[in-house]
Amino acid sequence: MQSSRTDRILKALIGGLLAVLIFVVADTLRDRVIGVGDTAPDFQIQTDSGLVVSPANFGGKVLVLNFWATWCPPCIEEIPSLNAFHQKLKDEGVVVLGISVDEDAGAYRRFLERHNVKFLTARDPAAEISSRYGTYRYPETYIIDSAGKVRQKIIGATNWSDERMIDYVRSLL
Repeated sequence: MQSSRTDRILKALIGGLLAVLIFVVADTLRDRVIGVGDTAPDFQIQTDSGLVVSPANFGGKVLVLNFWATWCPPCIEEIPSLNAFHQKLKDEGVVVLGISVDEDAGAYRRFLERHNVKFLTARDPAAEISSRYGTYRYPETYIIDSAGKVRQKIIGATNWSDERMIDYVRSLL
């Protein structure tokens, strides 16, 4: 009788632990997607110019965080307007940071030279930073205000030269 009671208690404990384990695993597998109003996840990355940057480095500025890749046609399409956007707003307190998920460092460097990219860029071949944002499609851009809040999330190529976009970003300054 004692052994049957012990068996039931052990089975109940094992069942409870199994339920907790399933819950923990399911929670860690769920995609975390950052949206408008969320606090931007922190990260640290070294740019091609050797500068180590993180969202905290941009206090008082608006950060335009663009995830892209050289093999992505819409990414290539938006580079010229993103370059122009950067040139137009860089002295007003707007920082453009492009994070490439390219694994091929050579192709990445050739792309930057060929397209004369002027904004800050860095390569994250393991896509660790974009994963923290829940980004798996490129390009994807987050406009982050000076308080570190995501104010806009843009999936797909954008015309950064559009005056409405420029006015919107200026309104965040």
